[in-house]
Amino acid sequence: MSIQLGESDFQILKCFPVMSQLRLHLEQAKFIEQVRYQMKEGYQLAFLEVEEQAVAVAGFRIYTCLALGKFLYIDDLVVDELKRSHSYGKQLLQWLIEYARNHGCEHLSLDSGVQRFAAHRFYLMQRMNITSHHFSIEL
Repeated sequence: MSIQLGESDFQILKCFPVMSQLRLHLEQAKFIEQVRYQMKEGYQLAFLEVEEQAVAVAGFRIYTCLALGKFLYIDDLVVDELKRSHSYGKQLLQWLIEYARNHGCEHLSLDSGVQRFAAHRFYLMQRMNITSHHFSIEL
């Protein structure tokens, strides 16, 4: 078992089967291109691999803003639905927390859809706090 950053096209594509469980609209044929585009804006892809298969994936960025200072924002965090309850999500989240600390971040945050009750339970069990409401509008 290892956690690493997806840097090669092969590693990025290895993450698709898991990421597509969270982001249902993704198309495999465009996945590498989309991730590479986002990487130009600071996006990184981390994955936990077991027996050469990605079982948990996180997309994240490091930002700086007036409200939080320097922080790591998790865009995407998902564990393969057939591999849940094996502590893979916890291990990947702990890796992200350590990564944030090692890169001088003061906070780690994420947004989670209001319908994702199991995810909310997981985040609260990991001692995360609900600190805001997220509002949006489609344009």
